[in-house]
Amino acid sequence: MKLVNLMNCAAWLLFAAAFAVVGQESAAAPGFDFKGRLLVSVSDADMVPSAYIDGNLGAVDGADALSVIRLDRPLRELKAIEIPASNSVTGPPSSLAVTPNGKYAVVIETLGQRTAGRSDQKLKDLPLGRTITVVDLSNPDRPRVSQQIEGFRQPIAVAINYNGTLVAVSYRPGGDGKTTPLAVYRLQNGKLSAPLVPQIPGWTAGDSLSHVEFHPTENILALVNETKPTLSFVRVSDNGSGITLAPWGNTIQIEFNPFQMRFTPNGRCAIINSAYTGAAITGPGSYFFSPRGSVQSIRLAADTAADGTPIHRMIARASTGFIPEGLNISPDGRWIVTTNLENSTFAPNDPRQEFFSSLTLLRLDSENGFLNRVGDFAFDGVLPETAVFDNSSRYLAVTNFTDFDQQQKGGSIDFWRLVESRTEPQRVELVKTNYSVPVTRGVHTMKIVR
Repeated sequence: MKLVNLMNCAAWLLFAAAFAVVGQESAAAPGFDFKGRLLVSVSDADMVPSAYIDGNLGAVDGADALSVIRLDRPLRELKAIEIPASNSVTGPPSSLAVTPNGKYAVVIETLGQRTAGRSDQKLKDLPLGRTITVVDLSNPDRPRVSQQIEGFRQPIAVAINYNGTLVAVSYRPGGDGKTTPLAVYRLQNGKLSAPLVPQIPGWTAGDSLSHVEFHPTENILALVNETKPTLSFVRVSDNGSGITLAPWGNTIQIEFNPFQMRFTPNGRCAIINSAYTGAAITGPGSYFFSPRGSVQSIRLAADTAADGTPIHRMIARASTGFIPEGLNISPDGRWIVTTNLENSTFAPNDPRQEFFSSLTLLRLDSENGFLNRVGDFAFDGVLPETAVFDNSSRYLAVTNFTDFDQQQKGGSIDFWRLVESRTEPQRVELVKTNYSVPVTRGVHTMKIVR
């Protein structure tokens, strides 16, 4: 009898051990396995979405924060660790950059904080931002600020190069962008150097450098000129005493109101989205009744000039939903997603509120730059600024600024599944799952550490 009991006990222990191993291999329930190391996001708690329409900031809901979500745990156990980090949603979702090794994050603020204790402040009353915060993520359970500096006024975008040694920050002309559209910092051991202000070849003072992005394998920097609008590229050289920029190929004319630019993972193409918002398109006072946005694809070094310089060429274009602020490319180079605000920014009691946002999914040939539109996928969310693919390219994390239901506080990171049908090979669906992680209200920019 004792032998039988011992055998039963041994069998149970083996079963329990096997069950534990299975549980460790998957980050979720069957059919969901979001792969990656960390999700890092920032939230602007100073304003409600409708402040873009009526200028009223609304009630404060917490404090500006940087959130870190470890992805090595079962999905239902995922949670955000948050620390204070001043940031601003008043610009493209480009106010956060993370080093490729995931050790440091850099956060900028386009507009500063609202005055504590004041409920009557308007969006126009917020001061121009200057703060740049470096956060040490080496212990994701205890992220900490390693440096905070005062930069130039009104930064709009931040990017880190492929080996994590250079940080580029662009500035709005309404701040210091007329004289300093771009500053470059060296990053070492979690500390930024004094700013280096290189001359941008062919730049016109007063133009708006709305987005910057480093190439995945070289010190080539993409510059999005919102004013023209154009996309150009420069090679960045650090000679020890300063930073110099040299043109890399021709400048490309792009579509109106560009928001973000991404290099394909193989570095062969540049992808950019245009929102088609603003009075020049829709007329005064009708900012959020714009036409559909677009994604454009540019083949880099498609040809070579007689002098050996590369010639970049516009290859393809596809339409998106309305106001596609966020743009990202899957790691396998097959998919593009845009996050579309639609008319979700209006106040809940505004008759113009349509109570949905959307994602647009496109197929991508990352060797040649060809695009094929899959479709739009609506969902119950407000002001979704960013989506990122996981390492498998089969799942997405999407920021949700807040909930349409005003009784629900805070924002969230929501998880989606990309499904290719086995019965209909051309059918692809984006499906919002029930998995979500709460974060501070106002989440907008997000990065994944792979």
